[in-house]
Amino acid sequence: MQADESTERRLIELEIKAAFAEDLLDELNRLVARQQEQIEMLVRELVQLRQQQAAGGEPASRSLRDELPPHY
Repeated sequence: MQADESTERRLIELEIKAAFAEDLLDELNRLVARQQEQIEMLVRELVQLRQQQAAGGEPASRSLRDELPPHY
């Protein structure tokens, strides 16, 4: 009977590890999806900035630092 208890205990430990691994995989998948959304947003912004630069236009919002006199 000792072998059955040992096998049962090992099986339970493996199931626990598998559950933790599955949770970690789900969390990593969510993280990668969020990062992909951020990358896509940044690419859109970059394209927009390049289009503004090519058109010779000013950015939509300007920083006050852009307004400092040249001697600063």
